Amino acid sequence: MSLIPWILLGIVCLEHLIFIPKLIKRSVGTVWHGYIPGLNALAILKIIGRPWYWALFLLVPGVNLIMLTIMHVELGIVFGKRTTKYQWFFGGLPWIALPQIALNEDLYVGPRDWSRMKKSSIREWGEAILWAIVVASVFRTYSFETFTIPTGSMEGSMLVGDYLIVNKMTYGAKLPETPFAAPLIHNTLPYSMIPSYTSWFSLPHIRLPGYREVKRGDAVVFNFPPGDTIYVDKQLAGHDFYGILRDQAIKYAGNDVKKFSENPDEYLEMAREAGKRSTGLMQRPIDKKENYVKRCIGLPGETLQIKDRQVFIDGTPIKNPDNLQYEYKVSFDSRTKAERAIKSLELTTQDLGTVYNSEGGIELIIALTNAEVEILENSELYSKIEIMSTVNRKRTLQIFPNAYTDEFNEWTLDDFGPVYIPKAGETVELNERNLHIYKRVISVYDKCNLEVKEGVIYIDGEIATSYKFKQDYFWMMGDNRHRSADSRMWGFVPNDHIVGRASFIWFSRQTKEQHGESKIRWDRVFTTVK
Repeated sequence: MSLIPWILLGIVCLEHLIFIPKLIKRSVGTVWHGYIPGLNALAILKIIGRPWYWALFLLVPGVNLIMLTIMHVELGIVFGKRTTKYQWFFGGLPWIALPQIALNEDLYVGPRDWSRMKKSSIREWGEAILWAIVVASVFRTYSFETFTIPTGSMEGSMLVGDYLIVNKMTYGAKLPETPFAAPLIHNTLPYSMIPSYTSWFSLPHIRLPGYREVKRGDAVVFNFPPGDTIYVDKQLAGHDFYGILRDQAIKYAGNDVKKFSENPDEYLEMAREAGKRSTGLMQRPIDKKENYVKRCIGLPGETLQIKDRQVFIDGTPIKNPDNLQYEYKVSFDSRTKAERAIKSLELTTQDLGTVYNSEGGIELIIALTNAEVEILENSELYSKIEIMSTVNRKRTLQIFPNAYTDEFNEWTLDDFGPVYIPKAGETVELNERNLHIYKRVISVYDKCNLEVKEGVIYIDGEIATSYKFKQDYFWMMGDNRHRSADSRMWGFVPNDHIVGRASFIWFSRQTKEQHGESKIRWDRVFTTVK
């Protein structure tokens, strides 16, 4: 984090304490208020004739910089500096402008009286747009934000084309870590890969109090943990950079996973250099990572395991989501029966996968809920139905913790674990197994310097045989279990990545490109997320 912005901000605050009392003497207010932070801001508002509640906007990162600029410009106005040139001067160089009006003994002429003159249309529209942006930014940052379901990982519960309202107050809204950003835009300017923010000035992670903790079963929106590095490409930016990098590196190893695992750094560097040449790579801060939505399955301090698709928490099976989906291979005697089944189940192209033409029939890979499987089994349309296996994921390094060992090589999407979910203040032994599982937690999310030299583990320069976690972590999974890239593939979600809870669907539509038919799904509009 650069110190320059903080130094400049500190200088402005110091100048306020030095020069605002001088300006109060020549205008309105109580002089000693100018020497006290907080009251100092209220004193400025009184001088410029603005309401006291403007000071509340100074508590909002990002918005406070806009408000501070407006207050500086209006200080110039009330002391007679009303030309466009002076307004740019006070807005852009307050470090010079404030002492100038204080030391030059400029007369106080008060705020502009707009009752005797008409504002230009440009000024009226400009002020209206500015205030709309300020209010909308505050609302979006600290209460509710819209979110669109882009993929089918939550199909069954949330559909592609659902427009969600995310409640940030449930778990406590996060203060922006990158306050210098284009308003109302997440991470890139429209139709480009140009960042909508500047990371040269950042704030530490601070979360306001929420009214409850994350619960199992919540549909949670979070910043995508592996999204700290991305390919500078619209199609790839929202996907797991490290997974793509690893797959490419394995290709450089001749598609030999074992060979790659014996010298991963060499092949990963080759893949990274190729990525730089092809699309370029980009770093992203936490609050500007892509937003994901998944269901919280495991909580901090719990041990999770999946056996034959059933999730166990601390050895006890948990209740599955109502609309849980898995992939099935369904055989039909004819295309006509297949089409009738698709129509009767109201399936879209999002539900359908690969189509295989067999002798005298057709086979479809379909994502189905338990209820849909039951309907299909009670019909006379299909000839055979079987759930798809995920054993093909073994020994591919696609499954977390993406390490080549005898144990981890046997893990799949349907049979996984056990794995302990980190809890703040809890300690784990640092053995070879745990190092694979918690390496990224320690080095990236908890921001410790982790090194292994000649078999000895060093954390922040000191030998470590155990590790105490700094924050809570969660285990997130999609309801469309066979088509979801979730914690089973990239691991834990840190507490400082949690954005909010998906509360309700305010609009829903499907498109011909994504679903085979274009229409508004009125039955989903203004429904709660389950």
